[in-house]
Amino acid sequence: MNGSCDKKSIMIIAGEASGDIHGSMLVKAMKKKNNGLVFFGIGGNMLKEAGVEIIRDASTLAVVGITEVVSKIFSLIKGIVDAKKALKALHPDLMILIDFPDFNLKIAAAAKKLDIPVLYYISPQVWAWRQGRVKKLKNLVTHLAVILPFEKDFFKKYGIPATYVGHPLLDGDPLVPDNANKTDNKRIGLLPGSRDREVARHLPVMLKAASLINKKQDIEINISLSPTVKRQHVENIMRKQGFLDYNIISEGTGRILKNCSLVIAASGTVTLEAAIAGVPMVIIYKVSPVSYLLGKALIKVSYICLVNLISGREIVPELIQKRATPENIAHEALKMLNNPEELKAKRKELIGIREMLGGQGASERVADIALLMLQT
Repeated sequence: MNGSCDKKSIMIIAGEASGDIHGSMLVKAMKKKNNGLVFFGIGGNMLKEAGVEIIRDASTLAVVGITEVVSKIFSLIKGIVDAKKALKALHPDLMILIDFPDFNLKIAAAAKKLDIPVLYYISPQVWAWRQGRVKKLKNLVTHLAVILPFEKDFFKKYGIPATYVGHPLLDGDPLVPDNANKTDNKRIGLLPGSRDREVARHLPVMLKAASLINKKQDIEINISLSPTVKRQHVENIMRKQGFLDYNIISEGTGRILKNCSLVIAASGTVTLEAAIAGVPMVIIYKVSPVSYLLGKALIKVSYICLVNLISGREIVPELIQKRATPENIAHEALKMLNNPEELKAKRKELIGIREMLGGQGASERVADIALLMLQT
């Protein structure tokens, strides 16, 4: 493919931390195959380091929950305006959108009007909720690159061109469990989320649960600090809750997953990272009451955790909204920690998820799709 689409330009939008990582791997894969490509768009440090000219930093846009959008509405509108201006002025040869559907579907509509082909990588989870978006995807998107095994058949039913590329998490450094540390129950990890509001909702209840666990077992507590969350934010919450002797780990989730017997995690991509590493977990999730009620009315699936969705059954416990109490979390965690055989069986089940995710090479496969679209 080298040389066939030299000097072509690509606009890429990744509005969240995970999209920034996956987008950077895609850009690197595309540049490896054709070093004449030019990239610009919306993203974070990872995309910038991969050589993308950033026209707006994604940190000004990321939101969670339906009601939480209100607090960033003006930033989102400004971001949409900036993206549309860039589309019109620079008229890229290809538009690559990564996740972030509320924002990206509006940009897809703008690209469609300008006759710019759209590759959507990590599609909106329309199989879970807001299925009305399926029609939008069919009208606005040229091709979908999907990362979950069941998504291709779902979109095929609606006549949307889709390719299952596998999960990009498998393209990073392999999250191989440290077996030496898995034989005891002396360390657990808290993974409260990648946004300030998520951390503010989840970390206090996680800290209280950790305290209850510590009363039954002497356990070291490690708290994962996402690169998109300020350390001071986490420290302030810890100080307010009276837990200052726990470790804050800022080197990414990989270190925690390699060293912990169990994690308490906010539902999201990190649950798949834990599954790939074979780390048992307790899943929690809390949003505003209004977001929860609206979401409950719209969600069409039995589980919210990706691990349980992919397996089709509850491999790991989910404690959502009012059920996410310190007592319930501690109970579920201790149930596993006090039973080494169950912990071992759970690890084996979770590692099985890795085999369902398509193996390594997602970024390469998406790069091939993108380069083919640039040729046509």
